[in-house]
Amino acid sequence: MSANSFPSVNEITQLQIERVAKWHQEPIDNPYEGIGKLICEQHEYNYRLWHKEDLARSPRATSKEIAEVKRDIDRLNQSRNDLIERIDDAITAALATAEVRPKPDARINTETPGSVIDRLSIMSLRIYHYREQLQRSDTSPEQQTQVSTSLELCHQQHGDLSLSLEQLLDDLFSGVKQHKTYRQLKMYNDPQLNPAIYLADEEC
Repeated sequence: MSANSFPSVNEITQLQIERVAKWHQEPIDNPYEGIGKLICEQHEYNYRLWHKEDLARSPRATSKEIAEVKRDIDRLNQSRNDLIERIDDAITAALATAEVRPKPDARINTETPGSVIDRLSIMSLRIYHYREQLQRSDTSPEQQTQVSTSLELCHQQHGDLSLSLEQLLDDLFSGVKQHKTYRQLKMYNDPQLNPAIYLADEEC
């Protein structure tokens, strides 16, 4: 994946699939450059979130442990959303470098490429963990059938999302659609805008 060119959808999805498998065996790394580095970093936050969400639902977790995990989830989710925006900003820069100008009648898509890349990231995690469940020897045939059906659906959705992203990028780089970065504007993470935080500070 070149640091100076926009990756293909196949390169993006392969990055996500390969990193999920590698990170389950080795320490998390990010060997990429350019927008590939951003995509991998955003993928890492989803990877960390996935496993934190598992911990939050453990029946053995204490209230204190759950509270700590929930705060970690909140922090990771904010970083994940920040990376979606940075990916979309990088696409804006790539369009400018390519001197792409939207056509006068260019439409706006309901979802940005960064958001689709995020969904593909989550889907790659889902596929990995469903495959992992198929390897268990302590489950019933009924459960194995259910997991197999879910995995098949995941592959279908992953293929649909991949095609959708490919079509969206083609439309953006041909000027058929216009690209914008939509800011998440998470008010609950801002201590000056979340009343549960600033009112608590006033009471202290």
